[in-house]
Amino acid sequence: MAGSSRLDLGDYELRWPAVLFVSEGERVLRATGPSWEDRAKWFLTEAFAGTTAVTDFEEVPRHRDLADDPWATTASRWGSAQPTGRNQRDWLEELIKRASELRYAAAPRPYWPQRNGSDLVPDGRTARDTRQDFARLISEFADNGYLAEVFGEHCVDRHDDLPDASKVIEVRLGIADLWPLAPETWDENTFYGLIEVLHDLVSRPRTRQSHSFNDCGWHHFDFHSGSARVLYRWKVNQLLREAGIEYELATEGEDLGRLVAVTDDARSELVHQALSDSTPLITTRVRHAIALFRERDTTVESKRSAIVTLAGILEERRALLKDHLGKDEGALFEIANRYDLRHRKADQLGDYDEVFLDWIFWWYLGTVELTNRLIASRAAS
Repeated sequence: MAGSSRLDLGDYELRWPAVLFVSEGERVLRATGPSWEDRAKWFLTEAFAGTTAVTDFEEVPRHRDLADDPWATTASRWGSAQPTGRNQRDWLEELIKRASELRYAAAPRPYWPQRNGSDLVPDGRTARDTRQDFARLISEFADNGYLAEVFGEHCVDRHDDLPDASKVIEVRLGIADLWPLAPETWDENTFYGLIEVLHDLVSRPRTRQSHSFNDCGWHHFDFHSGSARVLYRWKVNQLLREAGIEYELATEGEDLGRLVAVTDDARSELVHQALSDSTPLITTRVRHAIALFRERDTTVESKRSAIVTLAGILEERRALLKDHLGKDEGALFEIANRYDLRHRKADQLGDYDEVFLDWIFWWYLGTVELTNRLIASRAAS
């Protein structure tokens, strides 16, 4: 970008995961027509804390290009009168390319009362109530139009026949009168159920228009559920993690968008690799095994079924394992055959702790991932 210096990113705090910021930002850059600037400002409004990024964007010269102005000619656009330097598209392009340098918005450091132990509100509740926090998060999504596609939006210019939001939720969850949200009335099952239902209902509006008549407000359009659910999972999982809740919304697999038991980063990466590198038919079975194993209310029988599914994949790849492990490959199947897992015979060993199932599952999943790499290596050579 000739004639321009690098952006100072110090005042920008990202409120989105960087990967979503990049993908949605690149989509904005591909937009054409006079509305692209409004689309860009809405994108920056959502993605960053505060208004600094939007204000800086507005201060950059527009220098609209041919794609934005159908009446422009090459001579008028690129003639001697053409300004030099960075325009708004250049500014946004640089910001997106440097997404990895952006810092995330964080809660402010504790203030005096928190630092001195005054962490209770007057009625005796703890200051941080996860269900209240979740309700506030959903209110933020609703204010930004993320529920407008399924719940509709009020407009003063028309007699609204909007869907009954409570009924929309009830059809899915089987519990009535959950909208508007009243977190003080939820039991644990209702709370976790709402987390999962609202994951499936959110949809991000990529454009919005202000309706000033009678202070009607913003109307939202061009909805996309994929980007909304990425953001929803990221924000809800942050909330659950900060509250010390040992569940998270699955980000991939058969149980995408459902609460699953939290695992460490290494196991999460193993799940990702096993799902990403398997062939389509194997992926379906691996996805099912993972869903059985990590569901929130998993049972011993579910874990056994998950292990049996993985053992079946390894059985099909036994010749490959024997080529690389020699006679030691038999140890993999001895576990499944001698213990009360696969054949369920009377002489099998069944008196063992459930932790044993966890160990065998991750061992088998790791071995499936290993065989994926062996197959890929063989194909490449």
